[in-house]
Amino acid sequence: MHTQSIQRFFRILCLLILACSLTGCIYWIRAYQTYLQMSEFDRYFSTTSNDEFTLHFKEPILFSKDFVSLSELHASEDFPTPEGGRRWRYWFRKIDADNKLIHPEINFYSDLTFNKENKIISWAFSSLFLQIAPPKFLEASLRSIGGAEIDTESRQLHANDKLLEKIKDDLPKKETVLAKLGAPLEIVDEEELEVYKYHFLLETHHIEKGYEDRALSEVEISFDKKTQTLAKMSGRFAGLKVSINYRKFLDEANASR
Repeated sequence: MHTQSIQRFFRILCLLILACSLTGCIYWIRAYQTYLQMSEFDRYFSTTSNDEFTLHFKEPILFSKDFVSLSELHASEDFPTPEGGRRWRYWFRKIDADNKLIHPEINFYSDLTFNKENKIISWAFSSLFLQIAPPKFLEASLRSIGGAEIDTESRQLHANDKLLEKIKDDLPKKETVLAKLGAPLEIVDEEELEVYKYHFLLETHHIEKGYEDRALSEVEISFDKKTQTLAKMSGRFAGLKVSINYRKFLDEANASR
């Protein structure tokens, strides 16, 4: 059996394990099929980047109802598109230690756009989010999902470091990021890093019972003490857990600066 066939066999086996351990597994099957597409990124996806970063789905699989079923959350806003589809916007607004909105307001959004068959065709992130997830590094992290290992217990993907694309661009400096995000709730001192913690609240008209905590996004942004550059970002956004170690994507020549 060829190596590629063996890998596909184990991926399918992981899928069966997931399907047997989850309720509403049809949504997870479509999510898994989308994950398989990531291994041929340029065939199934494309990206654009200007004020927003957008991931385009060339052969979409996931339906709008899948996102509600997987996250148990609803979008902040729902717009019709000229093509007969829908655009869902998720607003995340910065809050203080008492869960009150910060004034002047600091926020970012994520847009999901669906075609008239209710299948996702694009996923966009606003400019503020790109302060903590620079476009080239965000694209590289998405590409790395195709070679990720599936942790069936935690239901997470762990990227294969050997497949990570190296990037020559510089990472943002701490002062630049803080100028956009403002003061954090807490700063934690680690051996090589300073970890800045922020809270953002998802604006949503309905949350499924028992999932109220998912509206809160706890974001941790880590800066390298030596270079004062962005090093890591982790958080949960509308039920989606994201963790990126930017230093793993950085070209060695840039990493040594």
